[in-house]
Amino acid sequence: MQALPDVNLFIIGAMKSGTTSLHNYLNEHPAIFMCEPKEPGFFVEELALSKGLEWYRGLFARADGKVILGESSTHYTKLPVYKGVAERIARFNPDARFIYLMRDPVERAISHYWHNVRDMKWGQEWRSMLSAVRHDPQYVAFSDYAMQLKPYLDIFGRERVYATTFERMVENPDDLLREIFEWLRVDSGFRPEGIRRRWNAAPAESKRVGGFGILNRLRYSQAWDRLAPAVPRSLRRIGTRLAERPVDRSSQDVAAVECYLRTILLEKTEGLSATLGRDFSEWTTLYRR
Repeated sequence: MQALPDVNLFIIGAMKSGTTSLHNYLNEHPAIFMCEPKEPGFFVEELALSKGLEWYRGLFARADGKVILGESSTHYTKLPVYKGVAERIARFNPDARFIYLMRDPVERAISHYWHNVRDMKWGQEWRSMLSAVRHDPQYVAFSDYAMQLKPYLDIFGRERVYATTFERMVENPDDLLREIFEWLRVDSGFRPEGIRRRWNAAPAESKRVGGFGILNRLRYSQAWDRLAPAVPRSLRRIGTRLAERPVDRSSQDVAAVECYLRTILLEKTEGLSATLGRDFSEWTTLYRR
């Protein structure tokens, strides 16, 4: 894979930790270009690597000589599902820099669950929250920040990885962005106009897959893509209503989920604190007694 040194910044996660907001804040800076789509996932072999370097290069065609060219793909910190990402980026650009935005790991896992519930194309989560976090290791693994960071720290070194928290971004985005801009060696006095806006906030109401998901699988299939134009719109609306049902969030035993996750994630966060040399007292759900 040929190197493309001018793509030099990667927001690598974590999923459900405010990466879309940070992506947009950085993109407003006159010296920074953040590509669209926001999550190309190019360095994940199973997702987009086969699209080729020219496709990836094309995402930055409008960068107009900006100093920092970046992308944001939370798939880059989804071990053990997607492996070898840090190694591929190192071959692509050994001088790359990384931002890893973390969130209270208990809250992140719960938000991840609701994301999968709403995502009726890929997530299709139909289990109760407690059953899901107990039986699907991804909910814990993606909140194991020390494990996700390790390949990047090992390959690129601590000075090229900026690790911070969602909570800090929410509480004081001005100070956080000033610090990030200084780290990137661009004008640290710039403030984005949208600095108080949050992108991708969870909706107050949402829906999930209905029944056993048979109709939902059909409507996202290639067969349906061919059939849909011939089906009357009224029947399609009926099919959509049958394929989805409202989510009753109050039916979930969130307290039991938090207790279960806290037992596991406290230990993993101790490892993170040792790795980064700081505590995470802002994660109030994790440290609730």
